[in-house]
Amino acid sequence: MKIEIVRSEFLKTWQMAERSSSGKSTVSALSGVLVTAEREEVQLSATDLKTSIRCVAEGVNTLREGAAILPVKLLGDLFKKASSDRLTVEVREEKGLLVAGRNKTRFPTWAVADFPKLAESEGAQLLCDVPAGELLRLLVEGSIASSPSDDFPKYLGACLIQLTGENLRLISTDTRRLSLSKWLCGEGMEKGQSSDLLLPVLPLRELQRLLSGVGPETPVRILYDGSLSWFQIGKTEFSIRRVESSFPNYEKILNPGKTTSMLLKRDEFLAALDRIDVIVRSHTRLVVIHLSPGGNLRLTGKAPEFGVVVEELDAEIDGAPMKAGFNVGFMQDGLKALGTESVRMNLNGEAGQAIISREGADDFLYMLMPIRITEQDVIEPDEEDDFEESPEEEEMEEQSNEEQG
Repeated sequence: MKIEIVRSEFLKTWQMAERSSSGKSTVSALSGVLVTAEREEVQLSATDLKTSIRCVAEGVNTLREGAAILPVKLLGDLFKKASSDRLTVEVREEKGLLVAGRNKTRFPTWAVADFPKLAESEGAQLLCDVPAGELLRLLVEGSIASSPSDDFPKYLGACLIQLTGENLRLISTDTRRLSLSKWLCGEGMEKGQSSDLLLPVLPLRELQRLLSGVGPETPVRILYDGSLSWFQIGKTEFSIRRVESSFPNYEKILNPGKTTSMLLKRDEFLAALDRIDVIVRSHTRLVVIHLSPGGNLRLTGKAPEFGVVVEELDAEIDGAPMKAGFNVGFMQDGLKALGTESVRMNLNGEAGQAIISREGADDFLYMLMPIRITEQDVIEPDEEDDFEESPEEEEMEEQSNEEQG
């Protein structure tokens, strides 16, 4: 095999493939990328046995047909640090040669026969066709409640992709919160039968990267054969092995009831939480929200070693007055994923769940369970007084305003 590479173009697809290889496997061939050079195109393949990718390389020309497994770490570094943008890679009898201008580097490869045979998507059931932009939104919004770890139950580190009727949904939970994003399949979009796919979140994050590199209207085909799911994006095919577990019945978890509702500006809410997090992040990460119908939203946080913080925001509040505590980081996650100017938050009492959603839309919701508030979490009246201006300070401020006027 001998290929000629334009490095700046080739690296785009090479990096897609190398992220799907395995650097921890005892099988050496899994830590490489299989390069199959044919006259018409050059295909890159990589797998860690849980995910795999096939993609047509860009910026490459076949000088001699053949196949070889190129070591990811070694060749990846050499490609990035090469002295020339035009490179030649040649492999004979599992011995490789990289030529960059007047510089030459020899490197070892592995037998092509050692590379595992990747499953084919032919015969898999078509679930639906979805625009890349919509699938990317589903992944970003629907995966934020997942916890990528090896903990049990396994669904904690996975996301449920669910096709039901006209809706494509993506749901995740870590038992303390739940995120759900959905897309209404448009007319003329190709759809298969209803199906549920439970897929690990880390490969789905890699799918996000792949989708970020294509236009939002690029069609993505989702196929499934009961064990593997395939995502076909142009000339790239990315597969993920499903998680052997059951996802909880999330529809029974969600409670549509509410005692208090508020509408406010997302950016202002998020900025206030960011400031509170500076104080509470090394303590309990607890923010207490105080809601007074017809009044403002009040946010408080405290940490014994760092201090006390009080924030007030304009908000439209309806229902019963209440206060509730939440993990500030979890609340930030939901607001960041929301991506709209206004946010609607419905609360169901101090011990009930809170649901964050877009105002006037039902394509995304983020459910968050409250944290029990103790006496140590509540700001005392004397701590409140520290925020009040003394009469002398008020008089000095009035004089300053008059002088400036």
